[in-house]
Amino acid sequence: MSSALETLRRDFGGDIIEPGGAEYESASRSVLASGSPAYVLRPKSVGDVQAGVRFAAGAGLVLSVRGGGHGFAGFGTNDDGVVIDLSKLANVEIIDKERHLARIGGGATWGQVAAALAPHDLAISSGDTKSVGVGGLTLTGGIGWKVRKYGLALDNVVAAEVVTANGEVVQASAEKNPELFWAIRGGGGNFGIVTAFEFVAHPTTDVFYGKIAFPASEATTVLLGWADYLRTAPEELTSVANFANPFAGGPEAPVEIHVAFDSDDPELAAQAIDPIRQLGTAIADDIARTPYADTLVDGAAPPPGIQLVTRSAFVDKESVPEVLQILAEVGASERSPFIAVRSVGGAVSRVPDDATAYAHRQAELMFVTTTVGPKPVVEAARPALEAIWRRLAPHVNGAYANFLASATEEDVAAIYPTETYKRLAMVKRQYDPGNLFALNHNVRPNLGPRSAAGR
Repeated sequence: MSSALETLRRDFGGDIIEPGGAEYESASRSVLASGSPAYVLRPKSVGDVQAGVRFAAGAGLVLSVRGGGHGFAGFGTNDDGVVIDLSKLANVEIIDKERHLARIGGGATWGQVAAALAPHDLAISSGDTKSVGVGGLTLTGGIGWKVRKYGLALDNVVAAEVVTANGEVVQASAEKNPELFWAIRGGGGNFGIVTAFEFVAHPTTDVFYGKIAFPASEATTVLLGWADYLRTAPEELTSVANFANPFAGGPEAPVEIHVAFDSDDPELAAQAIDPIRQLGTAIADDIARTPYADTLVDGAAPPPGIQLVTRSAFVDKESVPEVLQILAEVGASERSPFIAVRSVGGAVSRVPDDATAYAHRQAELMFVTTTVGPKPVVEAARPALEAIWRRLAPHVNGAYANFLASATEEDVAAIYPTETYKRLAMVKRQYDPGNLFALNHNVRPNLGPRSAAGR
């Protein structure tokens, strides 16, 4: 250990933060999880990332990789291990104006990206929160406000620079290391640390963005009508339905239909959005022309002692009515979890199922339940939450890794169907045979079950 640490101090040009240091308290935790790592490393270069990976591997320490740090499962920190915090690798630059090609550091956040691209009238289909990291979101999906028109965030990646478990830097694209390129688009952080992405951005204008609210009593009618309309709505329209918000009345909270219409033409926006306005008794409507970068909201860390338990699944077309009816009934009950339903389809579904490791191309909806509160409240709510999911189980499939608070074997199996998992495991054996990158929804190189320790 002492030899490995001496080598790290010699080769690492970034910040090495240890317990007792001035920055340790904030550096040791991620947004949604606390930890007590032995070392938090903030690299300033790709060479620093290489040195950090070699140190963790050589010292036999658990390794966390942190981008924005928003992961619900708390992968961005650990106890007694190493955290590589990529926040200083956040450069965003246009490297080919004609192709709208942008190179983005693995530690950038989507707010930084949106702000950097806005002066060029460009955007990337991404998530919806400014402080969420580009890396974590992209490696497992990326369902944001342009998803139906431009696909997932990972669908817009054309190349990546990856530091692998042996500390080497490799390029991944359709031409270079194509299996690795396939794997990192959906396979999460299992294969290395992405220090830079190359994305194809698209020209953007302002968008029409906001929400229309309906009484909770109209939830079933509104939700079913909303999902039915989205099947034929212009792909420029992306929408999310939120209801049973515990901070806005729980079962009495309005059903909020959030929309983003990807155009600055008011007539086209009205044509696309008015059918949603007519789904019920609209009690609020704040849709307005908005710069795309302003559709991303600020992320907030929960107060100390507050836990968030998230769980997600996909819904295919034939199961939409049953699932939405169940969710509407659940939302009307006391102590319902917060429920969010996201429209997908469109550009996502036109990508072949096996083109990337994201395996849920044909889903029409993705939904999330979130239980919030102090640990005793969350634990008391678990039996009811499990009962809800048992009821949903016959009608849903899979899971979206970016909205999962756990990382059980069942979770991994839901994210990666059998054939996808087998192919990912082959890539894992090539690039990380010792499973150094294990703090994630882990794909094991030996195809065996994931251990409770995650290694």
